[in-house]
Amino acid sequence: MSDYYWLTEAQMVRLRPHFRKSRGRPRVDDRRVLSGIIYVKRNGLQWRDAPSV
Repeated sequence: MSDYYWLTEAQMVRLRPHFRKSRGRPRVDDRRVLSGIIYVKRNGLQWRDAPSV
């Protein structure tokens, strides 16, 4: 599931200007985070039900 994303690269290019710049700690993959949020919302799950990977 780690290679599965809900957003295409073209969609991420349009969204990237809206993300904050990293300061200090390295950022996690924004595409992965957004895919997790979309997964939870589309399936009507609670955060504890989302896949850990």
